[in-house]
Amino acid sequence: MSTLLIQNAHCVATQNDTADEWLGGSLFVRDGLIEQVLPAGADLSPWQAQADTVFDARHHVVVPGLINTHHHMVQCLTRAIPGVQNAELFSWLKGLYPIWAGLTPDAITTSHQVAMAELLLSGCTTSSDHLYIYPNGVRLEDSIAAAHATGIRFVATRGSMSVGESQGGLPPDRVVEREDFILKDTQRLVEQWHDASHGAMLQIAVAPCSPFTVSTDLMRESAQLARALGVRMHTHLAENDHDVAYTQAHFGCTPTQYVQDLGWVGDDVWHAHCVKIDEEGSTLFARTRTGIAHCPCSNMRLASGILPLRRLIDQGVPVGLGVDGSASNDGAHLLNEARQAMLLARVKKALEPFGCDTGPSDMTPRDALRLATRGGAQVLGRQHDLGQITPGYCADLALFRTDTLSMAGGAVHDPVGALLLCASGSADAVMVHGRWVVQDGQITTIDLPVVVERHNRIAQQLALAAR
Repeated sequence: MSTLLIQNAHCVATQNDTADEWLGGSLFVRDGLIEQVLPAGADLSPWQAQADTVFDARHHVVVPGLINTHHHMVQCLTRAIPGVQNAELFSWLKGLYPIWAGLTPDAITTSHQVAMAELLLSGCTTSSDHLYIYPNGVRLEDSIAAAHATGIRFVATRGSMSVGESQGGLPPDRVVEREDFILKDTQRLVEQWHDASHGAMLQIAVAPCSPFTVSTDLMRESAQLARALGVRMHTHLAENDHDVAYTQAHFGCTPTQYVQDLGWVGDDVWHAHCVKIDEEGSTLFARTRTGIAHCPCSNMRLASGILPLRRLIDQGVPVGLGVDGSASNDGAHLLNEARQAMLLARVKKALEPFGCDTGPSDMTPRDALRLATRGGAQVLGRQHDLGQITPGYCADLALFRTDTLSMAGGAVHDPVGALLLCASGSADAVMVHGRWVVQDGQITTIDLPVVVERHNRIAQQLALAAR
């Protein structure tokens, strides 16, 4: 058994059911789980006597580990690449498919280690990833290997593309797969790797890429397979106007009508983006508890639009945050993503018709932090063991220093609010299931400079080979 006492924190923002924030609070961890949360002034001597180690957090804000609900980690290899820096979604994809066609197993593992390290340093302890392209012997195990190496809690989604250009889809034919193989491989992965237990470090989800890259048959059969195996389902939906137009032209319905017809709604489903979701669709999602991964930076980068975030939350739609692909965001800082979600929701309100009696208070710093913690946990179906600092929950924690330049003058007034209102800094310490994976602002699990050097070499080779 391993035990840890984090004591006398500047603030512990629990995100529990009553949103308790303890100035001077402490917490005790045993075997990867939170055992006790203690307010300021509590007698710590019994806990100090049991603790293998003690962490003095007087200069830290302690928050639940942040949760990323949508990513394409391999895209770290093509971020900021010339030619697509100013493109919208479809032309952006068409410009990058030829490069991604050269991906190898080593490219997957290396890029995922970079992406996971970036997330961990931002305070993110759990991340999903949507890998939907499998050329040159690539397997989902290549991304799983990176999660094992970095120590992040991981939801690996078996993505897929099956409809190439010759069949009216968007991707080149050479990067799509046979649908019978996709389903067989998905079942293999779930049976081999998925862990449904409390505190699971690795789970598998079923994730056909999008309406413009897979058939209706694959969507329907994927839903049936996922429910037979008891795992979650994920895809892209209603990301921009072209996405909506494609669904209307090919299937004669709206994106949400399309997924409803195919069984892709329910509390075991989450969709990425949904920027262009209509009132009928949001009502459907609220009624069925279908989740959304909100990716504000990507939506701005590709000029896709602004998610009606406040309306969706008020309707009861489960919403979490996603950094999305590193080539459509060019950064994977989940705390900053929460900040951007807060700011963009305020801009959305300002763009609505005159006469509204609300404004900045529609999305507060604490609302944004809740999206990044409890919101993400709900979207990934982990609301019973992740997303809050509560006894019995996983000891996934992010600790941010309050005595940094970016927090100067903010933490003294409101250390939790300052996390979202001040410049987004890196975490000083990050714990996943009771294990430190970031200490003193540095990744402890991998040799990051070596990984980055290898990553950059692969990125150059991929781009050159695609010319």
